[in-house]
Amino acid sequence: MEKRTARITILIDPKKKAVFEQLCDEEDVNSSQKIRQFIREYLEDKLGADWRDEVFGEEESS
Repeated sequence: MEKRTARITILIDPKKKAVFEQLCDEEDVNSSQKIRQFIREYLEDKLGADWRDEVFGEEESS
């Protein structure tokens, strides 16, 4: 599990943002949770199922 957080700022069309937030509400998640899920899925797609070892290395085992 991550120990620290970093901020990503994105610009998005207000209408897309509103629809995205509405869809997130329907899934009972907030937009940050959904974006973190997208990032985890992208990392796994690009790096494989054991992406956490590559990204976190020794930190994960401690």
